[in-house]
Amino acid sequence: MLSFARRTIVAASVFALSASIAPAQTTRQSLVVNDGQKLAFLGDSITQFGMETQSGYCRLVISALQANGLKVQPIGAGISGNTSREMIARVDRDVISKKPNVMTLSCGVNDVWHGKSGVELEPYKKNITDIIDKAQAAGIKVVVLASTMIREDAGNDNNKKLIEYNNFLRDIAKEKGCPFADLNADMQAAVKANGGGDSKHFPVLTVDGVHMNPLGNRIMASGVLRALGLNDEQIAKAEQTWLDIPAACKADARGMLTIRQWDQLNAVAVKQNRPINELLNEVYSKAIETYLASSTAQSNASN
Repeated sequence: MLSFARRTIVAASVFALSASIAPAQTTRQSLVVNDGQKLAFLGDSITQFGMETQSGYCRLVISALQANGLKVQPIGAGISGNTSREMIARVDRDVISKKPNVMTLSCGVNDVWHGKSGVELEPYKKNITDIIDKAQAAGIKVVVLASTMIREDAGNDNNKKLIEYNNFLRDIAKEKGCPFADLNADMQAAVKANGGGDSKHFPVLTVDGVHMNPLGNRIMASGVLRALGLNDEQIAKAEQTWLDIPAACKADARGMLTIRQWDQLNAVAVKQNRPINELLNEVYSKAIETYLASSTAQSNASN
């Protein structure tokens, strides 16, 4: 098995690898969303954070579309803790009433992860089917997103249970004529590229095993963009623009970074085999010491 440092370095470029998982679309006519249209994102906390942070997958999708000449109006409809039960109850209010042209549907992690408070497979199937039917009846194109992993080791009980949920999503997308983004396969490919899932090490794609870090968000965004019809060249163009989005990554409560800066610091943390936040604490501490020493010296000199 690869060392943790080696495995994480591989992950730093794996979002480019994920483009090979699904065949790229090559023509502008194949796009699901068009310039000036409304694009809604229905989901749970992954989607809520994906809209609230500049490096979130929803924001990256919007940015990528704009980089390719498509300015769309985003509608954030992600709520933390939601299962399919809550989403079917609010889809009219939070999505359909706002008249989007396209809606991405991300649902399943909490249905499984929440255990007894979640939603078992059969009622989940009904909820998802009803959500898609409601949206399509309102003239909304639905893009179905596979649920991402629950912890980064594919062999745990939750991920095994999630397989049937994702199999259903794949089937219902085909039945209803919806584009399907297999984000679970993309994520597992990234984990495999890092030596195969191992929960003993720091997460590579997430901050906590479930919610995405800047790399995980890029993998999600690339998968959504493929489902929307962008080709490899268009996605690669977008990926370059993502790197220098100002204040895209929250380092911690003390500052914001670009994705490029996050990547560079994360690479250093990986080589030192420690979490990036631990490195940031050291960097900030040294920066404060340097600033205070300089400020004291200037104050003494002026006296």
